[in-house]
Amino acid sequence: MRLIILGTGGWANTHAMNFSEIADVKIVAAVDTDEVRLRAFALRHGIPLTFTSLDDALAWGEFDAVTNVTPDRAHYSTTMKILGAGKHVLCEKPLAVNYREAKEMADAAAASGKVTMVNLTYRNVAPLQAARKMVLDGRLGAIRHFEASYLQSWLVSKAWGDWTKESQWLWRLSTKHGSNGVLGDVGIHILDFAVFAAGSDVKAAASHLKVFDKSPGNRIGEYDLDANDSFLMMAELENGAAGVIHATRWATGHLNELRLRLHGDKGALEVVHTPEGSTLRACEGPDADKAIWRKIEVEPVITNFQRFANAVQKGQPDEPGFGHAAKLQFVLDHAVKTAGALTEL
Repeated sequence: MRLIILGTGGWANTHAMNFSEIADVKIVAAVDTDEVRLRAFALRHGIPLTFTSLDDALAWGEFDAVTNVTPDRAHYSTTMKILGAGKHVLCEKPLAVNYREAKEMADAAAASGKVTMVNLTYRNVAPLQAARKMVLDGRLGAIRHFEASYLQSWLVSKAWGDWTKESQWLWRLSTKHGSNGVLGDVGIHILDFAVFAAGSDVKAAASHLKVFDKSPGNRIGEYDLDANDSFLMMAELENGAAGVIHATRWATGHLNELRLRLHGDKGALEVVHTPEGSTLRACEGPDADKAIWRKIEVEPVITNFQRFANAVQKGQPDEPGFGHAAKLQFVLDHAVKTAGALTEL
């Protein structure tokens, strides 16, 4: 597979390093409007060609697939061009900034016959994959309740740098810079974490979004700090399970933690993923009567990057696909529409 990388910001390095390790994948070009960053990126990863516009790269056309690592608001316009040119595409999450665009992208992907996937990175967490299999195999019985959380602390910790002085963090707090806040940034991850493991999509939901005061006038330079910092969602899944999904950047003591608990009428499980590693625990069978939890060891799984390369090689679609990502975006849009329903007592 001849691959080009579209967008050469920080996360593109992860794409380049992963794809460079896959047999039969050759990164043939990189594309970015920032020529200085583009050339440095190409030099770092040994990429032979560079283009400062997607149109120029498409006109050249000597490639099979694109991994799209552009900012969120550019996903729609760039991906539609890529599909129009008849190329396979792996798009970073979220698929788009709203459901209308995401649905159009999903429809175009289905009509194209090309391999199209979304890089929901936490599908790479082996315990999550094992948890889904446990649910689908019926080991937990009927799922009744779930809890899913995504906890970050970069608004109260400098472990990742000083957010007040670095654009890579400030844009995430500003709607005019294309951010949908924590809801759009990591909310999509924890939403996917929950519905994937539970094997069921969201049927009904209500939410609350919160923006906290972060600086005088909630503004730093060109950035209006108006994007949501925390979100809370109550949801019912199509399988009847009820529960909560939430995320925040104010979780002091948690650098980057995803946690999921699923409770069924026969057993329960817990998945925890942090920078230090991932774990799966279960309480099932005879242990359920005594509330005994046991750690389950799982085998590693292939990454989305490898999964995409395999799908292109075989000419067969794989997940997570555009259709699934559009469903997630529908739920996120719904969360925005239903926000603000809290009533003071």
